[in-house]
Amino acid sequence: MLRIVMDTAGDLCSGWQQEYDIDLIPINIIHNGVSYQQGIDIRDEEFYKIIEKEGTVPSTSQPTPYQFVEFYKKIAEPGDDILSIHITNKLSGTMLSARQAAEELKGTYNIYPFDSASGTIGMGMLCKEARVLERSGFSLNDILGKLDAIRKNMAFFFTLDTLKFAQLSGRVKSLQAILASLLDIKPILEVQDGTIETIDKVRTRKASIEKVVEKMKDKIGDQPVKIAVGHVRNETMAEMLLEQVKKTFNCVEVMLTDVSITLATHFGPGALGLVAYPA
Repeated sequence: MLRIVMDTAGDLCSGWQQEYDIDLIPINIIHNGVSYQQGIDIRDEEFYKIIEKEGTVPSTSQPTPYQFVEFYKKIAEPGDDILSIHITNKLSGTMLSARQAAEELKGTYNIYPFDSASGTIGMGMLCKEARVLERSGFSLNDILGKLDAIRKNMAFFFTLDTLKFAQLSGRVKSLQAILASLLDIKPILEVQDGTIETIDKVRTRKASIEKVVEKMKDKIGDQPVKIAVGHVRNETMAEMLLEQVKKTFNCVEVMLTDVSITLATHFGPGALGLVAYPA
């Protein structure tokens, strides 16, 4: 049996976890010296209450190799294949932990760590594709090949409404030059080969959203695509963006999702993004 694993730096649309049988290994959230597991002993609303009350941003850390080993043992039977899809190794050590656990369990489970070169809904889309392919009779080698092709052609643009969270976390290196200034700007960011790059900046919220759509259109053109809108606590604006996406792109499938608190830690409320790849 094929088990599909994703860490919680990735996002799934409503109902996907059950429909596509995806197992989630939680990222660790650390606050005041106490470590919590996302989605288990700290929920999204609790996370945001900490920020609002204390004005601080909890830090995050990848699951340890030990946590991966115990997780794999819990979800799988000896001899099972495990496809383990994770956040880009340019931003997190999660892939390294998964690889170390895979090596430790070699001979008992067949574990295939896969670097998504992205995060949030990009990871969820890869997990969904993997399960659909598996149910259609594709071999694991074929699935890995198709996921690699999707990864190479996946486009990912987003914008932040506030730089406060990026400043507090200090994790998004491409924003450091902007943070050093006092300008009230909205950065336009692209995930390139697993790294976040600042590619443009504008003055207003409206202009930032228009720029994200423009950059995506330049990248994917009129070809049929699967496309997702991700947001951090801004569903109204995300739904407006979704309607614009439907009018602008040749959509085969359109999705909408919240961004997990793991990445919201760095991006902050109001962040909006688009992820797409050829259908």
